Parts: sequence; C-alpha cells; structure tokens
Amino acid sequence: MTFRQNSKTIFAALALVAPMLTTPVYAHDNKLPLGDGQVSSSAQSDNVYSCQQRFNPNAPGAQASGDWIVGDNWYPELKPTVDGDVMWAGGGVQVSLSGNTRVIISDLLPTHATGVYPVQRSDDAVNYDRNPNSIKAQNFSLELPAQPEVASSVSCVPMGMIGISLSGAAIFNALDARGDDAPAHEIQDDCGGHPEREGMYHYHNASSCMVSQAETSDGHSGLVGYALDGFGIYGVEGANAKHLSNDDLDACHGHTETVVWDDTEQDIYHYHLTDEYPYTIGCFVGTPVK
Repeated sequence: MTFRQNSKTIFAALALVAPMLTTPVYAHDNKLPLGDGQVSSSAQSDNVYSCQQRFNPNAPGAQASGDWIVGDNWYPELKPTVDGDVMWAGGGVQVSLSGNTRVIISDLLPTHATGVYPVQRSDDAVNYDRNPNSIKAQNFSLELPAQPEVASSVSCVPMGMIGISLSGAAIFNALDARGDDAPAHEIQDDCGGHPEREGMYHYHNASSCMVSQAETSDGHSGLVGYALDGFGIYGVEGANAKHLSNDDLDACHGHTETVVWDDTEQDIYHYHLTDEYPYTIGCFVGTPVK
C-alpha cells in the first residue's frame, strides 16, 4: 500500500469516528500554502515574528519530503504519520486562580495517546523524519496574569514553547529548527505532536486531540490553551461558528470577540488556531513570562 493510499484510508476511518469524539476535529483544507520563508522581524500577518532571526539550514529535522509538498503548497491528508498508540500516566494540566494570578502545573505529558518515539525503523515515517528523541515528563509550573492586558507593543515569539494546551502538551510556534514550516515538513503522530531533544512533547498547529472547554452560545470555539502572555488560545471557529482564516485575525493571530473565559462569556482579546500558517501565534500582544 502506498503512503497516499494509507493516508486516505486513515482519514476515511477518522471521518467515521469523528462524531463520537469529545473534542473538536480541526478540518484542514485540501491544499495549504507552505509557510517557508515567512519569518519577520516585526509583527506581520501570515508570518512568525521570531526572536531568532538566523537559522541553520543543516539543523536537525526531517531529512526528506514526499508528495504532500508540491511547489508552494502542501497537502496535510497526504503526509504520513508516526505509528503508535502509547498512553502516558498522569498527563494534562492543573489550572487554578490565586488572586490575580493563574497557576498552571503540568508534567507536559498529553492526556491522549502518542506515537512511538524515537521513530522505529519499521515505521514508514523513518523514510522522511528519523526523530531520535524520546517523550519525557517535565517538571513544569507557570504563573500567568489572570486578566492579561495588551502591552504597549507586541513581542517576538521564542523557539520552543509559546503556550500550553489543556491536553498537557506544549504549544510551539510554526517553525522547525531550520526556520521552515514545521507542520508541513516534520512528521508528527496522529495527534500532530512529537518530542524535541529534551523530550518535551508538543504541537506546532491545531490537533484533533486537543482538549477544548465550552463554546459560546453562538458557536465560538472553546479555550484550548494559554499563551505565555496569559491570553487564551481558542479553536478555529469564531463568532457564529465561522471557520477563521488569517484574514480574520491581526498580525499576532488574534482578535477581540466574546468567548468563554473562566466560565463566563466575556468580550476580550484572544488568539485563535487556524488551518493555515502560522497556525497558532505570530507574536505576543501581551507581556510574556520569562
């Protein structure tokens, strides 16, 4: 069976079970624009405003690409995934409020199954990405403002963690170590995650395995995580269940609308996931914690 046939079989099976999932499935367009080269030194739509501006084209990462990348576009449904169905003890996050502070504690292990890492020689994915890293629990705690405020100027996003999801996995920006479009080039597992060299399991884009809190009464997506500046990260639907694109958001990948925030509907600024690059956050509108 070819990769193309295998991918189509997997996605057909997912389509059958999707209605039974308790978390939202983030649909991908058939064709997505490739984000390679879209790294900016200031806030700019469709870009990652990265604190790191120089990248090594020979840095570790995927060693090959397949037929899912065609010219300036890529096709998510054609990309292979890392095999495996590994469950982890613990996982998830503990979120509590202490005065004006939101306290988050996690081992950064997800509540869902992951692929087998390091990638096994018997796995088709090894032909494209030999990720040698193992998933490891982390000792992680974070204190964020409970009611974050927009800063006087936006901030760049670091390489590595830019936020944490409610599933327990870290959220990284859209870039791989070479400065290219990570979701397009790197091979992840069925939940869209993989570990970096320290063992931190993370997503670079929306995942069907993300845990989501309650939607608003008009169908706005629920909270899926927190950015390092304290603002919430929400799913791909805006008000009236509109499937959002970059054109609906500012350069940092957010806007102000009514969302469920700490169990009440509030009209506040927040970030959104989108199908298209940069997928999560382009820059911070608030002041990120160090």
